[in-house]
Amino acid sequence: MRTTSRLTLAAATLVAGLALTACGQGADHAAATPSASTAPAPAPTGPATPSARPGDPSVPARPTTAVPAGTARPTTGAPAPSRPGDPVSTPCTGATAKVIASKVSRPLNHLLLTVTNTGTHPCNAYGAPFVGFDDAQSPVRILDESKPQAVVTLAPGASAYASVLLTGEGGADSHGRTVRRISVHFAPGDGSGGSVGSGRTVAAPSGTYADDDAAVSYWQRTVDEALTY
Repeated sequence: MRTTSRLTLAAATLVAGLALTACGQGADHAAATPSASTAPAPAPTGPATPSARPGDPSVPARPTTAVPAGTARPTTGAPAPSRPGDPVSTPCTGATAKVIASKVSRPLNHLLLTVTNTGTHPCNAYGAPFVGFDDAQSPVRILDESKPQAVVTLAPGASAYASVLLTGEGGADSHGRTVRRISVHFAPGDGSGGSVGSGRTVAAPSGTYADDDAAVSYWQRTVDEALTY
């Protein structure tokens, strides 16, 4: 009888131990498995929506500068046109001016030189022309007393004048000759004494006679001023 009771007690103890072990394993499995409520949400799929699109009123438009119709846009490298009142520092040269030599009745033994600006911009007739006869190695002398108070500026199409005294008072000591060609060169504005640019060579009026005392005046604004000398 005692033996049966002991067997029954041992069996009950074994069953209780197995039950406790099973309960512990179930708790561990439950803790290791996340529930649906705590699992992270899946990442969304499909194209991302842009934050701003062209034409969206929330996107400010870039400012633009309106150009009136028919207005030319400025370009670089092109020379600016000259305007009335702009200072002129370009010397007249044979490239942009023509020269004419003509006879005059008064004063005697004189020629009149006329230089005309044929260019599109104003130029200055600086100083006096350098005048040579035929193949002369040096120009004729300049009449210092004819120097004007201001430089003569020629607008396109305008003219300046200089008189050429053909013979002086040297008498028999002066060597004269008949002149066929007259060369004219132009002075620069720096007062260096040399010529600038190209010159002009024109035919002398028929019967032009000059000697060693020939001289030329400074460029003048009018014919009358030039023929004063």
